[in-house]
Amino acid sequence: MRKNIADGVFGGVRVTSFEGRFRKWFTTIAILVVVFLLGLSATRHNGRPRFASAFGTRSLFDSSNSPYAASADFAKYVMELRDEAFLKVAPIRQIRRLPWKDNIVTTIFWIGEKADVNNPMPNDRSSWDLNWTVNYGGFDTPEIANRSNYIPVAFVPRQNPFYVALPYNDVTYGQFKPEAPLVIPWFKEAYRGDGQSVCKDHWIAIRKGNRTCYAQWEDCGPFRTDHFQYVFGNERPKPNANYAAGLDVSPAVRDYLGLQPIDVTDWQFVTVLDVPPGPWRRYGDNNPFVKAREQVEVRLPKYQKAPTE
Repeated sequence: MRKNIADGVFGGVRVTSFEGRFRKWFTTIAILVVVFLLGLSATRHNGRPRFASAFGTRSLFDSSNSPYAASADFAKYVMELRDEAFLKVAPIRQIRRLPWKDNIVTTIFWIGEKADVNNPMPNDRSSWDLNWTVNYGGFDTPEIANRSNYIPVAFVPRQNPFYVALPYNDVTYGQFKPEAPLVIPWFKEAYRGDGQSVCKDHWIAIRKGNRTCYAQWEDCGPFRTDHFQYVFGNERPKPNANYAAGLDVSPAVRDYLGLQPIDVTDWQFVTVLDVPPGPWRRYGDNNPFVKAREQVEVRLPKYQKAPTE
């Protein structure tokens, strides 16, 4: 009989190589089962078993895979989903913080505004959107009687009602202006392709007294579209028909800050990370906070109470 060279003695009994390997595997598995059971017992928490592993401990009732999580865990899960979605639609941009621009004459403008002496260009379109009124959802009436909660009563805007205009356009004839990459602090991070404005939708803070409002840059003006020395530098606004106005704000911004038709405010560029909760986060396909919320709602599992025993 041919003897397998791997045959040997196991526990005082001669066994073949196959039997030896089988017993060794059986012993190993038995040890692992014991360790698993001890770990399972040792990691019980509030009567709920938890799986322990070399990679950490994960609850069977973790809100990421069960609709029966504790409310605190579920709330934390929602926040994590929101933050993850938000970072996808609005990546963190580390930019050089520009100082506040103080005592800037500020005027009111609105989507759908007709041209007049103090507004030479109608606002049915913007510098970056030829169908601004349509895409917004309608005429953004400035009449206080026809507004409620910072929006028109006639419709819900499809874009952020908190918007502003500054006297610079980074694009001309479908191409970036030569100075744009040099003067815009976030140009590199926001670049999406030649001729696609990196200024549109950027956030600014507007301050009046002890109140601060946040809005997105959606148009260019008042009166000029070339004054980068003021918008990104240290110059003051140029003289114009509106007392050297250097900022146009929407009716929503006006209402939040309590501004007069011609007023004086301070303003500063900010990143999305600087924008606190407020009515400026509620509306708009162009609003990163709305986009993040929509992504969370799509991904969020239906939350139900655990069945009672």
